[in-house]
Amino acid sequence: MSRAASSANSPLLIAGIDEVGRGCIVGPVVAAAVILDPARPIAGLADSKKLSEKRRVALAEEIQAQALAWAVGRAEASEIDAINILQATFVAMRRAYTQLPIKPDYIKVDGNRLPGITCPGEAVVGGDALIAEISAASILAKVSRDSEMAVLDRLYPGYHFAGHKGYPTQVHLTALAQLGVTPQHRRSYAPVKKFL
Repeated sequence: MSRAASSANSPLLIAGIDEVGRGCIVGPVVAAAVILDPARPIAGLADSKKLSEKRRVALAEEIQAQALAWAVGRAEASEIDAINILQATFVAMRRAYTQLPIKPDYIKVDGNRLPGITCPGEAVVGGDALIAEISAASILAKVSRDSEMAVLDRLYPGYHFAGHKGYPTQVHLTALAQLGVTPQHRRSYAPVKKFL
């Protein structure tokens, strides 16, 4: 039976897509795409920024175990510098979508613009707080990027990446002034540029 013939009985497969790390000055921008299983709802999904780290990690494990499909994509700091953060965000989102083992019928993307994916969809402002699939994507992207910041913290001691996660906090800016710019920093960003 074709999908069109069966669609009356089966719900549309919706992928939520969201990113994390646009406002950081170091490391990649990370996006996730998630197709939830309507038969296995996950309680407590919300905007990743509103959840404690412990709760995010627990939910990420649940999402990975119970979603129909999920994938994470990224764009590196060098790509962000080359094409700008908006375009790099779209690249990360497209990479996440492309890696989904099953393709959705429809995408819902957090924000006000679609990232150029060849699938019907809509952009939803504040979608990470409103739509379960986008919330799930936001959680996976955040947990993935945070764990990467913990790795960078060990590779570059003194920058406190595990604490501020790459955002331009006073601690981070002080470390930049004292220790200089790492290869992972986004050189096109004003707070980094002044230390080059």
